[in-house]
Amino acid sequence: MDGLLSQEEINALFSSTDDEPENEASASSTSAGNDLSPEEKDAIGEISNISMGTSATTLSALVNQKVDISTPKVSVINWESLVNSYDKPCIFIQIYYKEGLDGNNILILKEKDVKIISDLMMGGDGTNTDGELSDLHLSAISEAMNQMMGSASTSISSMLETKVDITPPEANVVDINSVKNASQIADFLQGDFVKVSFRMEIGNLVDSELMQLYPIAFAKNMYSKFTKGSTPEPEAPKPAPAPEPAPAAAPQPQAAAPAADPNMINPMMQGMGMPYPQMAMGAMPQMQMMPNAQNVNVASAQFQPFMQVQSPLLQQENIDLLLDVPLEVTVELGRTSKSIKEILDFAPGTVVELNRLAGEPIDVLVNGKYVAKGEVVVIAESFGIRITEVIK
Repeated sequence: MDGLLSQEEINALFSSTDDEPENEASASSTSAGNDLSPEEKDAIGEISNISMGTSATTLSALVNQKVDISTPKVSVINWESLVNSYDKPCIFIQIYYKEGLDGNNILILKEKDVKIISDLMMGGDGTNTDGELSDLHLSAISEAMNQMMGSASTSISSMLETKVDITPPEANVVDINSVKNASQIADFLQGDFVKVSFRMEIGNLVDSELMQLYPIAFAKNMYSKFTKGSTPEPEAPKPAPAPEPAPAAAPQPQAAAPAADPNMINPMMQGMGMPYPQMAMGAMPQMQMMPNAQNVNVASAQFQPFMQVQSPLLQQENIDLLLDVPLEVTVELGRTSKSIKEILDFAPGTVVELNRLAGEPIDVLVNGKYVAKGEVVVIAESFGIRITEVIK
């Protein structure tokens, strides 16, 4: 019959539909252990967002520049995907947790970003990025990451309600194209791992990507602790309501209260300026007959001026009391600014150029306050200063 399926076709159709759920279930069970659920990714992103927010504040204080770190993006990748998506070479900074969390993570920075951050930390303007990376750059970025991740650990501690501490970070230059076995860097890089990427901006000098890598098991452990700390405790069962008391009997009529004795009036009434009989018998009628508040005349209070009594010590203003106070006089020949690298290169015979021309007057400071200008003279075998101008 046209338009109808044969029995063999019907059997084949049912057999194929029965096999599909089994295949899907097996595939999902295989990938479930190597991936994160949407809830886990959201939680990891929230933890990273808060911790990197405090890290940005710390880095801003170190480089004296405004630092912005964007909302993170959480994904699960492998080593091959990382090699194809990042610049080479780059700086791998390994951070191990010694308390609160079990595991480690890796921060990845670009080589140029490390040079800029190091130059800013050493007092430069961030433009001295020529040359190769040295131990000085690695030491500076390790110290910066140590303080950044230390503040991030404090934030994580408050979120997980447990103390989290890290070991000092280790920075290394890695050419990821030449790495044949990712386990040489960290064991968890052999398979799938979690990548949390941020956009980092440092003033007008850096607009780059900062990445954080850690094992999937570490991410799941952090998620379980995060949800455990954020889950409210179950409420205690409410006690059963107490039985209602029996209705009270109707009140019995009582005898009239005896008249108040004038000798038993509260002593507080004595301060109102009325004799006892008047307070006991006539106070209430007088209060009821007070005039309406709208008819009361209100006038500003008049106070006598205070007499200004001056102390004799303030009137004399005797400068003689301060004439024997010692002050520190400093003569400043000039100033300059040098980076840490230049200062480390100082040796006997090094000439340091100052910001003052030859023959220009030098500054005289008293207790750090600029008060005069002068010129250098020689008195016997000592230097001296001849005042040429007093600054008002």
